[in-house]
Amino acid sequence: MSQLTIVHTQLRGLLDTLEVELRRSELWEDTPPSAEALASVQPFAVDTLDFSQWLQFIFLARLRMMAELGGELPQSCSVLPMAEEAFKGMARDVRAVLQAVDAVDRLLSGANRLH
Repeated sequence: MSQLTIVHTQLRGLLDTLEVELRRSELWEDTPPSAEALASVQPFAVDTLDFSQWLQFIFLARLRMMAELGGELPQSCSVLPMAEEAFKGMARDVRAVLQAVDAVDRLLSGANRLH
């Protein structure tokens, strides 16, 4: 198994963990936003989506597709600072969500040293 295939497999596991933690924190939505909202060109779709929606419907969806297809992965990933800011002061416990986001960041940022 190539190193890149291993990273894709690890990424799928981390994305599954992120989904579990979003659900556990009651940040998961069953109904997707409109196509227009998802088409935002702003970073993190801040003009049309809540951050948890962006994580679910854009970040998770795109990375899952890349991992499943064995495609090229981002050269670096630094979503944790935005997640920390977006979830600051939230009444619910989101520490596990932040840990899952951090794990994805670390995997993708470190994985690219393999090339």
